[in-house]
Amino acid sequence: MSRFPVDLTNAEEVRYADVPNTVDDPSRTVPPTDRSVSPPATGTTVTLEQDHARRQPRVSVIIPTYNEAKNLPHVFARLPLDVHEVIVVDGRSVDGTVEVARSLRADVQVVLQNRMGKGNAMACGFAAATGDVVVMLDADGSADPGEITRFVDALVAGADFAKGTRFAQGGGSGDITPLRRWGNRWLNRLANALFGTRYTDLCYGYNAFWRDCLDHLALDPRLAVGGGKQWGDGFEIETIINTRMALAGARITEVPSFEHPRIHGTSNLNTWRDGARVLRALLIERADRERLVPRGVLGRRPVAPGGDAAGLGQGSRDGRRRSA
Repeated sequence: MSRFPVDLTNAEEVRYADVPNTVDDPSRTVPPTDRSVSPPATGTTVTLEQDHARRQPRVSVIIPTYNEAKNLPHVFARLPLDVHEVIVVDGRSVDGTVEVARSLRADVQVVLQNRMGKGNAMACGFAAATGDVVVMLDADGSADPGEITRFVDALVAGADFAKGTRFAQGGGSGDITPLRRWGNRWLNRLANALFGTRYTDLCYGYNAFWRDCLDHLALDPRLAVGGGKQWGDGFEIETIINTRMALAGARITEVPSFEHPRIHGTSNLNTWRDGARVLRALLIERADRERLVPRGVLGRRPVAPGGDAAGLGQGSRDGRRRSA
């Protein structure tokens, strides 16, 4: 594999099923998502080795970065040892972030985003992912990589989308301010009213989903005609993912998570500006839902005989949320 980062600046064609322009090796093909990791049927006898293998999908961890060199050692040290790949999507940092990432993990894949903003970084990282499961992880140390197994377990149990929440039993935050908590609560209520969901933490970006859900998210990492930002390139990406998963009929499970304060550096979050972005995203996604979200319903994955995926939600208010 090339040691040079992947640059999407001049990519002309990117599809999630076939992403030759987003990886080091243009001839590489992306394997299909393997969801054959359902729990064994009730009454079935399996060995510990068989059970462990059955429950371990390939996990791609997407980490967007911009000048996070000091934080990466902490984040990488907490990553589970058996993740399939770590993809750092860098916004052209000037503090040696890419070099630090390479020194910490020889097999890390580095992608240079082609526009600006967290949303674009995520879209570029998603396009480069080859695992069965995609995990969204911040680089500032606020999200604990050790919790990744919780999210994967929720997906293996039958969810399409494992949504992190700070406000369920077992979750929490050492960083959120009273004003942000208040704003999150009201935006959360609006989202649930508009999309028939039961989210408890709309504005939290620690999430995971099966890679075959990407087509339903319709996020485009290609350069816009004439350049410039596209809808979804900013912090509104998390709201867009949450709403499009709901509109696609995804089975959604909330996973308790604890948010820690950023370790080094200053956050780019702005309470009023980003709150307005989230509000705008909710209104646009609701008004334009027929055009933005590809037709087709998730939440129809076969369940192992004797298994039960009931209660995970399939597009209605009853049972949309389930805590892991």
